[in-house]
Amino acid sequence: MPVDYEKRGHVGWVTINNPAKANILDRQISFEIAEIWKEIWDDRDIRVSILTGVGDRHFCAGHNLASRPDVTAEERERLRAEGVFWPLAGTVNGARIGADGRLGDHYPQIYKPVIGAINGWAAGAGFYLMLTSTDIRIASAENARFKFALLSQGWVGGGPGATYLTRQIAHADAMRILLMDEPFDAKEALRINLVNEVVAHERLMSRAEELAAHIAALPPLATRMMKELALRFRDIPVTEAWRVQTLMNALLTQMTADGDEGRAAFLEKRPPQFTGSIRQKGEPYAEATPEERARLDEIRRELLG
Repeated sequence: MPVDYEKRGHVGWVTINNPAKANILDRQISFEIAEIWKEIWDDRDIRVSILTGVGDRHFCAGHNLASRPDVTAEERERLRAEGVFWPLAGTVNGARIGADGRLGDHYPQIYKPVIGAINGWAAGAGFYLMLTSTDIRIASAENARFKFALLSQGWVGGGPGATYLTRQIAHADAMRILLMDEPFDAKEALRINLVNEVVAHERLMSRAEELAAHIAALPPLATRMMKELALRFRDIPVTEAWRVQTLMNALLTQMTADGDEGRAAFLEKRPPQFTGSIRQKGEPYAEATPEERARLDEIRRELLG
């Protein structure tokens, strides 16, 4: 299988396994990884995932979406031009819809944390994959290398890499990567905050596992909703995003058991045991008397300071 998937407790391990071809995203790998993200999304036992590549040379070195051998160059160019005006149903910018309908099947953003263990080259589509689908990134000190890898070929690329890069690091650093199109190493990636940590290659997977274990021990529903908040509402006004956050918080504290468990564990000075359990619907609050309402309103005003 070009993509290996393994569950270890609450952690899903996704490994691109095509080292003979630099772990590139060909059609089969793109399809398989899209199906894996759907499985992770729907599997309530999985709380966090690790994405990496086989070997010590390539995380993912790009794309290879070769056409059928009987398709002529003229037909390929015509289909590309017509696709601008007549995109197929169920696609996003030429890619089929996967777990996340906004970015197609190649670069999904699932509402569960994903740790990227960058074991080697992340170039072209591999660079995009890192930018879009991973949240926390660890790079191999000896082997991780990065390259946008498209401007020097005469085009700006067909994926969302340039857009996401300019939103994740400083403008000057992003423009140097995009306009120079030169490779850089893990040390430089850490300097520009493209990755969170750089570790010796022999420690890469164990460190990723440590981070995953920490996240897996956190309340799964709150962790999932925290990522959803960050992804879905980052482009709306702060006041609106804050309102969504308030609603999410009310749901978590009133409709899940983890809110009670977190507070109880804090007061009892013990490690919490989060389960992600959802409460059953209960009876409505009794109608407050005028005296009770006055007291509640007084408390509310005091809480507001």
